[in-house]
Amino acid sequence: MAEAALRILDDLGLPDLTMRRLASALDVQPSALYWHFPNKQTMLAEVADRIVAARRPDALPADATWQDAVRAEADALRDALLSYRDGAEVVSSTLALGLGSPETLDRLARAVARGGFDPETSRRAATALLHFVLGHVSHEQQRIQYDSLGVLADQPASPLDEDDPAAAFAFGVGLLVGGLELSRSRR
Repeated sequence: MAEAALRILDDLGLPDLTMRRLASALDVQPSALYWHFPNKQTMLAEVADRIVAARRPDALPADATWQDAVRAEADALRDALLSYRDGAEVVSSTLALGLGSPETLDRLARAVARGGFDPETSRRAATALLHFVLGHVSHEQQRIQYDSLGVLADQPASPLDEDDPAAAFAFGVGLLVGGLELSRSRR
């Protein structure tokens, strides 16, 4: 069921991922879906969990720093979100409702904790990183979609756009990691 939902999401986008369309794709009555998902939001939570689970960072070398671990987790999350149309929006809306697995936040927090940060700092830093990743990828995906529709043809580039979104993303993650390092040195 979630695989069919992911296909609809990728082919048509989030606005067209409805319970009725999913039921039609599965050749079942919409009411049959409610045996598996009590509502659309829980179905989207399952989709979001699959999106973020799609990519995990490669194994880090033994001498990797906590900063390397944070960057690897952030990069893997970005890749996962970009691999599905509207991926950032699905995950963001699911998290806003408090649905879905906490695994993404937990992975980021574990990476930060490798730097010797206490659990509260690790969790807050992971939350800030997660918000940055979701916001950055959401902007990337919107620009990609607008470009594919020809909306941007006669429009000047947004001041938020960069020639290399991956480099802009790495810079942002670097700022957050650098801020964490600086906060530790001030203790």
